Amino acid sequence: MTYRLPIMRQQELHKMGFPMAYLNRAYRANQGIAWKINPDKPNSPIIFDTEKFEKWRKANPR
Repeated sequence: MTYRLPIMRQQELHKMGFPMAYLNRAYRANQGIAWKINPDKPNSPIIFDTEKFEKWRKANPR
Protein backbone atom coordinates (compact mmCIF):
# COMPACT_ATOMS: atom_id res chain seq x y z
CA MET A 1 0.00 0.00 0.00
CA THR A 2 1.21 3.50 -0.71
CA TYR A 3 0.68 6.45 1.59
CA ARG A 4 0.39 10.09 0.68
CA LEU A 5 3.04 11.25 3.19
CA PRO A 6 5.86 9.63 5.23
CA ILE A 7 4.22 10.91 8.46
CA MET A 8 0.42 10.98 8.75
CA ARG A 9 -2.12 11.76 11.46
CA GLN A 10 -4.34 9.03 12.84
CA GLN A 11 -7.44 10.75 11.39
CA GLU A 12 -5.92 10.74 7.89
CA LEU A 13 -5.27 6.99 8.10
CA HIS A 14 -8.79 6.46 9.43
CA LYS A 15 -10.18 8.32 6.39
CA MET A 16 -8.15 5.93 4.20
CA GLY A 17 -10.21 3.06 5.63
CA PHE A 18 -8.26 1.79 8.64
CA PRO A 19 -10.51 1.13 11.66
CA MET A 20 -9.78 3.36 14.65
CA ALA A 21 -9.39 0.32 16.94
CA TYR A 22 -6.69 -1.07 14.63
CA LEU A 23 -4.83 2.26 14.60
CA ASN A 24 -5.02 2.44 18.40
CA ARG A 25 -3.59 -1.08 18.61
CA ALA A 26 -0.66 0.01 16.43
CA TYR A 27 -0.15 3.10 18.60
CA ARG A 28 -0.11 0.99 21.77
CA ALA A 29 2.38 -1.47 20.25
CA ASN A 30 5.00 1.13 21.25
CA GLN A 31 7.54 0.24 18.57
CA GLY A 32 8.18 3.71 17.20
CA ILE A 33 5.22 3.36 14.85
CA ALA A 34 3.15 6.19 16.31
CA TRP A 35 3.42 8.90 18.93
CA LYS A 36 1.63 12.02 20.11
CA ILE A 37 2.69 15.36 18.67
CA ASN A 38 2.85 16.77 22.21
CA PRO A 39 2.89 14.00 24.86
CA ASP A 40 2.17 16.52 27.63
CA LYS A 41 -1.31 17.20 26.23
CA PRO A 42 -3.86 14.38 26.63
CA ASN A 43 -5.76 15.31 23.47
CA SER A 44 -2.71 15.80 21.28
CA PRO A 45 -3.06 14.25 17.79
CA ILE A 46 -1.35 10.91 17.17
CA ILE A 47 0.96 10.74 14.16
CA PHE A 48 2.24 7.62 12.40
CA ASP A 49 5.48 6.81 10.59
CA THR A 50 3.82 5.22 7.56
CA GLU A 51 6.85 3.07 6.60
CA LYS A 52 7.00 1.46 10.06
CA PHE A 53 3.21 1.23 10.19
CA GLU A 54 3.16 -0.65 6.87
CA LYS A 55 5.72 -3.18 8.16
CA TRP A 56 3.70 -3.61 11.37
CA ARG A 57 0.46 -3.90 9.37
CA LYS A 58 1.86 -6.76 7.27
CA ALA A 59 2.92 -8.62 10.42
CA ASN A 60 -0.36 -7.92 12.29
CA PRO A 61 -3.40 -8.39 10.04
CA ARG A 62 -6.77 -7.06 11.15
